[in-house]
Amino acid sequence: MKASDLFVRCLEAEGVTHIFGLPGEENADLMISLLDSKIKFVLCRHEQAAAFIADAYGRLTGKAGVCLATLGPGATNLITGVADANMDRAPLVCITGQADTRRMHKESHQAMDVVGMFRPVTKWAQSVYHPRNIPEIVRKAFKLAEAEKPGAVLIELPEDLAEEKLDGKPMAVARTRRPAADHKAVAEAVDVIVKARNPIVIGGNGAVRKRAAKQLRRFARKTGIGVANTFMGKGAVAMSDPHCLFTIGLQARDYVNLAIDECDVIVAVGYDLVEYSPSLWNRHPGKKIVHVDFTPAEIDEHYPVAVDVVGDVADALWQINEALNERCGERLPLFDITGRAKLRQAMLDEFAAEKDDTGFPVKPQRILWDVRQSLGPEDIVLSDVGAHKMWISRYYQCEEPNTCLISNGFCSMGFALPGAMGAKIAFPGRKVLAICGDAGFLMNVQDLETAVRLKLNIVVMVWDDGEYGLIKWKQQNAFDGKHSELAFTNPDFVQLAKAFGCWGRRVGSVAELKPAIEEAFRQSGPAIIAVPVDYGENMKLTKRLGNLAVPI
Repeated sequence: MKASDLFVRCLEAEGVTHIFGLPGEENADLMISLLDSKIKFVLCRHEQAAAFIADAYGRLTGKAGVCLATLGPGATNLITGVADANMDRAPLVCITGQADTRRMHKESHQAMDVVGMFRPVTKWAQSVYHPRNIPEIVRKAFKLAEAEKPGAVLIELPEDLAEEKLDGKPMAVARTRRPAADHKAVAEAVDVIVKARNPIVIGGNGAVRKRAAKQLRRFARKTGIGVANTFMGKGAVAMSDPHCLFTIGLQARDYVNLAIDECDVIVAVGYDLVEYSPSLWNRHPGKKIVHVDFTPAEIDEHYPVAVDVVGDVADALWQINEALNERCGERLPLFDITGRAKLRQAMLDEFAAEKDDTGFPVKPQRILWDVRQSLGPEDIVLSDVGAHKMWISRYYQCEEPNTCLISNGFCSMGFALPGAMGAKIAFPGRKVLAICGDAGFLMNVQDLETAVRLKLNIVVMVWDDGEYGLIKWKQQNAFDGKHSELAFTNPDFVQLAKAFGCWGRRVGSVAELKPAIEEAFRQSGPAIIAVPVDYGENMKLTKRLGNLAVPI
């Protein structure tokens, strides 16, 4: 067989069902080999969109999403989406073509060091130097991409090696068990928890992976400790659960942040420093931090860990739960969660405060109330990056993990529209809504054509304000209300949707919003809803709750 045939067989052995990308001349053999495979190649309109589709697919399924591009500009177009997957802990394998090895040593058309370029934004990047290495390289790529903490890897396949003839077969895919936490660390963690006066749990990105949420919910009920989640930990504990203290990471003096200020013990579960620096929440020294994660705690002066519980998060929490049973028995729960009822009620009142507001343009709070009412507990919202992300982080809460995807590691604009395509392909039976700013929406708008071609009923809601709203918000906050020139003009979003062959609607009043959402989800393909948004609420929120804590 050709080396490209062997490569495809290795992908099949890994369980790959879709590859998202845009091929070039240097991928020709691989693309022809895919014709005889059950793997579906999804032709995209831009490589960055392909990477974001694979990013969201991998994050939701736990199986590496796969994207493909050619050498040179194809590879450079991939890199933003690949970096996003890597920093947001989404398993992803990207495949790039490369020039003939007989010209790679010299100045040559489109040839560049792709592997070197990708090394800083991947867990591993490797070129195929000999076709017989393909089974090992593919197996290693998927194993590393999916291992905790998951991330992105790169495989580069030069065009002359892809066409070589050889015999070979894929390597068997063996399941790797994650290590259990050390029993002494578990005992130390229980000591700290039992002796705590006023503890809180912070659930991060790792709390919604690998069944960790189930054990975290059990831990919260067993101990009576409330759980606040980061932007990427939404749904770790259901919003309806009295142990859920909602989301931290927006305002420095939000209600939950003030509760954290008063704590003596923080149990950080699956917490990633990359999305929310401890300097923003651990403002008063003296707290004991119990770090429960797949990997040892990062070194940070504001994150002094008293106990480092390293191992599979679900198993570590299970061990802690069992140890609490043995040690505390009938004393459980250790804390009275009704003591957090006032905090929860304050936040619930916030969420509902503008639910009947009739102002136009529409307040962000009202938009998100109607969105939450329109979607079920298993449906998926994806947030792009912009001012809307801040409102979603605080006001949109979840019953289930992985039902609100926010990029808060790499924070790349342009994520939500293609990400919604990945989510719909992963879970075709769920409603999928992408919420974008008018700037982020246009960054990958070309792949609306891909969604139309695939007949994917994703709904894209565009918050229309004609400015880079988040940058304006941050500048106003830092410079006494002043900001640089950040305004731009927008197309007619309804006509734009029509040009792509999909349904479009511009909301003209608050009363039209919820019916528009419902109608959009009845379409057979993608749908666009443009909503004029009142971002005058941004600075009102800042003045009421203190300075913005989250970085852009």
